[in-house]
Amino acid sequence: MKTLVAKLYGLWFLVVFVFCATGAVLLALLLPGEHRRRRAARSAARWVFLLTGSFPSIRGLERLPEEPSVIVANHASYLDGVLMTAALPDRFRFVIKREMTDVPVAHFLLRRVGAHFVERSDSRRGATDIRNIMQTADSGGSLVFFPEGTFRPEAGLRRFRNGAFAVAFRNNLPLVPVAISGTREMLPANRLLPAPGSLSIEIHPMFQPAAHQSIDVAIMYCRDRIMQSTGEPDLQSS
Repeated sequence: MKTLVAKLYGLWFLVVFVFCATGAVLLALLLPGEHRRRRAARSAARWVFLLTGSFPSIRGLERLPEEPSVIVANHASYLDGVLMTAALPDRFRFVIKREMTDVPVAHFLLRRVGAHFVERSDSRRGATDIRNIMQTADSGGSLVFFPEGTFRPEAGLRRFRNGAFAVAFRNNLPLVPVAISGTREMLPANRLLPAPGSLSIEIHPMFQPAAHQSIDVAIMYCRDRIMQSTGEPDLQSS
C-alpha cells in the first residue's frame, strides 16, 4: 500500500510540475523584463510545492541582506533549484552548470529569467563564465550558487568549488550559507519520481569578506553552517 501511495504521489507531483513549468515557460516568453519573468517563475515554483503539500519550512529569511549578496547552498537533488526559486525573493539569479543548456525548454526558461551558466569541464571557458558573472555582481545583482557543482544519491557534503567565493570577495559581497534538507530523500539522483517527504531551508548568518581573510576561511564557514543544519557527513576529501 505504501508503495502505491508513493507512486501516486510521484505521478501527481510530475503532473503539477509539468503544468506549472509550462505556465512559467509561456510567461517567460510573453512577459517583458527579467524581473517580471523571475516573479512569474517564483510563483510557478511556489505552486508546485503548495499543490503537492510539500512547501518547505523556511528559517532565517530575515537574515537575507537587502543589498546584493551571494548565496551558497548544498546540492542534493534536481528539486533544489525549484525549491530555492520558490523560497527566495525574486531578485536572485541562479548560477547553473552549462550542461543545462543541452535541455532546450529548461535552457530557454533559465536564460529568460537571467540565469548564468558555468562550464565545469573546460577551465578556460569556466574562467570566462565567472568573469561574466562578476560583471553582474558588480552591477548590483544577487546570485545563488550550488558550489558542489553536482549531486549524488549518497548523503554527504562534497568539496566546494571556488567560483562563488571568488565573486563575493572580488565584489565585497556578503556570503549567505543556506542549508537545504529533505530533497535528497524526496528525489534522489537514482529515482525518477518524487516521494512524499518533508522539506526545509535554513538561512544562516552571513559572512562578510574582509581584506585580511582568505577564500578558504569563507568556504570553511559556509560548509560548517550547512553541515550543522543538514547533519550530513563531510565528504570534502572525496
